Amino acid sequence: MISIQRFTFNPVRENTYVLYDETGECAIIDPGMYDGEEQNILARFIKETKLKPVILLNTHCHYDHVFGNKFVYDTWGLKPQFHKGELFVLQAIPGYVPQMGLHYELSPEPEVFLQETGKVKFGNSELDLIFAPGHSPAHLCFYAAADNFLVGGDVLFYSSIGRTDLPGGNHMQLINSIKNNLFILPDDCEVFPGHGQPTTIGFEKQHNPFLQ
Repeated sequence: MISIQRFTFNPVRENTYVLYDETGECAIIDPGMYDGEEQNILARFIKETKLKPVILLNTHCHYDHVFGNKFVYDTWGLKPQFHKGELFVLQAIPGYVPQMGLHYELSPEPEVFLQETGKVKFGNSELDLIFAPGHSPAHLCFYAAADNFLVGGDVLFYSSIGRTDLPGGNHMQLINSIKNNLFILPDDCEVFPGHGQPTTIGFEKQHNPFLQ
């Protein structure tokens, strides 16, 4: 069984997730730690829970989801894994983030790219890859089928959806990704988004104003 711990980091309140099971191995997803204080919060949790980070995953490569990639690499030696269609998004960050008044530590680039489908594994657990572009060009979500929850990044939010006005965004593509790739999951599947509170697939089918 996978346990999930959520942290909310950085100036745009991004959700960073640590997934771990009974083996003590864990996956870090979308590390958004912006400063030393936030880095310490994550490192302390991993140390006190006696976890061993074995994989670093990015749903997509907007700045707020990769702020902590370099810290994770420096601390645990993990390079990020994401879909290769996000690489140019990662490479663009140094060109715009300083203009926002933010500092950015350069993320390492992947040695392993993820595909549109397949699985990633840690400990005794596995996550299914779900390709859901639209908010960004090659966004992936991670579905824990055995535990019926989704780490959804910036695709589907509580009563909302990801913005599509950023480079590589496409509104109709996002709507199609949600309806065709996420709404096929069980109604009681819990969705842990990149911002804000968790929700469920069934609730969003019924109530999300963008998807009626």
